[in-house]
Amino acid sequence: MSSEPTPNAFTTLGIVGTGAMGRGIAQLAAQAGMDVMLFDVKEGAVKEAQAFINGLWQRSAEKQRITPEQAQRYSDHLIEATSLTALAPCDIVVEAIVEKLEAKQELFSDLEGIVSPQAVLATNTSSLSVTAIAAACQCPERVIGFHFFNPVPLMKIVEVIPGLRTHEKVIKLVKAMGAAMGHFTALATDTPGFLVNHAGRAFGTEALRILGENITDPATIDRIMVDQGKFRMGPFTLLDLTGLDVSHAVMESIYHQYYEEARFRPSPLTRQRLAAGLLGRKTGEGFYRYVEGQAQVPEETAPARVPPRPVWISQDDPESAKMLADMVNAAGWPLETTAQPTDQALCLLTPFGEDTTSCALRQALNARQCVAVDMLAGLEQRRSLMATPITHPDVIQAASSLLHHDGTPVSVLNDSNGFVLQRIVACIVNVGADIAQQGVATPDTIDRAVELGLGYPFGPLRMGDHYGIKRIMTILTNLLAATGDPRYRPSPWLRRRAALDTPLTAA
Repeated sequence: MSSEPTPNAFTTLGIVGTGAMGRGIAQLAAQAGMDVMLFDVKEGAVKEAQAFINGLWQRSAEKQRITPEQAQRYSDHLIEATSLTALAPCDIVVEAIVEKLEAKQELFSDLEGIVSPQAVLATNTSSLSVTAIAAACQCPERVIGFHFFNPVPLMKIVEVIPGLRTHEKVIKLVKAMGAAMGHFTALATDTPGFLVNHAGRAFGTEALRILGENITDPATIDRIMVDQGKFRMGPFTLLDLTGLDVSHAVMESIYHQYYEEARFRPSPLTRQRLAAGLLGRKTGEGFYRYVEGQAQVPEETAPARVPPRPVWISQDDPESAKMLADMVNAAGWPLETTAQPTDQALCLLTPFGEDTTSCALRQALNARQCVAVDMLAGLEQRRSLMATPITHPDVIQAASSLLHHDGTPVSVLNDSNGFVLQRIVACIVNVGADIAQQGVATPDTIDRAVELGLGYPFGPLRMGDHYGIKRIMTILTNLLAATGDPRYRPSPWLRRRAALDTPLTAA
């Protein structure tokens, strides 16, 4: 920069673009005591934004969340800028305009001739390179990414993304401003997807891969991830909510920006649905149909009750075997404890990243008797089972009845390496570990940002520790061996810590 930015907190914020993101940023800044100058090229847009924000404060006052005096004080901070040159007094300007590199570069180039040399130029871009935006400026040191999430007041996180030439004092000032606005400031490097969108790649893409392999249907995948995985919503509910016109574009953008990195590979399913106009809620149909805004989810049929039969449990994983044995005893079914099962036994296997077929053959078992149970999350809330292609229907029915003996829902899947939960969780952890490996953000920042930005039950590194990093490694290693797909190659960051038995969150 031609001169260093002042160490004082920002007092006057300019916002260019008064759509949903610009309005949200303006609301937070005014509530934090900053004067906010709003500019938009669209006639009447600023007044609409002011009316919208004031309406929010008025309703908050009516509900006694704030006082009428506070609402008026906040409102007094909103100032209309009738031209771009009116932003001259601002000590920081945040752009929230169209996601086009040329448009943002042109805007910042114009702003450089308007604001003071000490003023900071911040971009709310969600997908463009901050370094590329800054490259058009005479002083790229004062350009920084300041990426909020929609809805801005409710999503308590903002990513602070320095470009390659951003001044260190600019980073500190913008981080302090984000904190003053009441948000967790996640410092991340200028990489495709930054932090949160980067970390979110595995959830949807692996679910789409599972669907594409005909392992099960969208509703079952969603139920498993909500019930077993404790996610707020399943991947297909989320894709429908976001809209495929948005989601598919992000998938392709990050995939190509990482030069076709296999971990981020999109699915042909979304391109096909995009072409058909099946975008989700906004079009009335996506992975679900919507009637008056409500998803029409097929009802889940409870398994039929069948008479008890002998049960044999693989001792491959002693912890899992103990949990299954306790369940069998609680259900009152006879338990075989011999080294090999009898011909009448229902054989329960507990693979991690392995399919039922391979697991049965490896243990020299009759595949017609075998069913695998996903034990990654234990046996609470929901239970997932897989049969081999030749498992006898009576065996599948018996396994379903046994697993449902206490009313717990049961999902029956086609044979697959890693079930549903194992595959998606392992991929989430692996992507998170690779983000740490790249130094995109610190481990604690990665976890907190993902929990706030994506609503996951755990950040990816905490998720790995929760389920066990050695199990995650086993799942990924088995998936890689079975498929040969490099999307499942374990991150070096994960592999080393699993080998050392060191928690991911300790690094």
